[in-house]
Amino acid sequence: MLGVGWVAALQIMGMIVLVCLPAAFLLRGNSQQAAPAGQKAVGTREAIGTALRTPSYLLLAAGFFVCGFHVAFLATHLPGVVDTCGLPAQWAGWSLAMIGLFNIIGSVGMGWAVGRWRMKSLLSLVYATRAVAVAVFLLAPKTGPVMLVFAAVMGLTFLSTVPPTAGLVARFFGPANMATLFGLVLLTHQVGGFLGAWLGGKVFEATGSYDWLWYADIVLAVGAALIHLPIKEAPQARAVAA
Repeated sequence: MLGVGWVAALQIMGMIVLVCLPAAFLLRGNSQQAAPAGQKAVGTREAIGTALRTPSYLLLAAGFFVCGFHVAFLATHLPGVVDTCGLPAQWAGWSLAMIGLFNIIGSVGMGWAVGRWRMKSLLSLVYATRAVAVAVFLLAPKTGPVMLVFAAVMGLTFLSTVPPTAGLVARFFGPANMATLFGLVLLTHQVGGFLGAWLGGKVFEATGSYDWLWYADIVLAVGAALIHLPIKEAPQARAVAA
């Protein structure tokens, strides 16, 4: 995208998305096909009701809300953070690029890790890492290299929450209604994303600083790390065919 301008870059990205749309037709299926042998398929309404009565599922959704808050605030307001630190604008571009690069590493690495360690523990580790990273960043001198290191660490945790979160939903309820139940968890992520981006702007307008949002990030990250600890990874009871 270098040298084409942001308008042309967005147009190119939109064309790429349109080209990818036909791939959705290759992913057709239904819950009847996904139901394990010896078990009857559970309807969508029944699956949602069961999920909403499952404390571990609700804790998982609450944690994903925090994830959305973090990533949307960072993606939306990182250029403003760079500006308030008195750094040239190019550091904002490089920082966002570092987030994207290390996001790939973090997501792939987490995909490898979920087959080896408990997923709830991995999620707690990710959120605790975010809390420590933000705290260290607030205390560190605001230089370009510090900004890049911070962006790299946050990039490692950016979407590395997705593999264990999706994996836990599948473990709780099986694959039959995976799309719907993970979609509900993702909804909480997007609500958190809206609040993170919106509150970031409102706080900056009111105070001229992002400090209070950073403090909120730390508190939310610590809370998310803790609420994943009591999650029970055992599969939930499912209806069995007579």
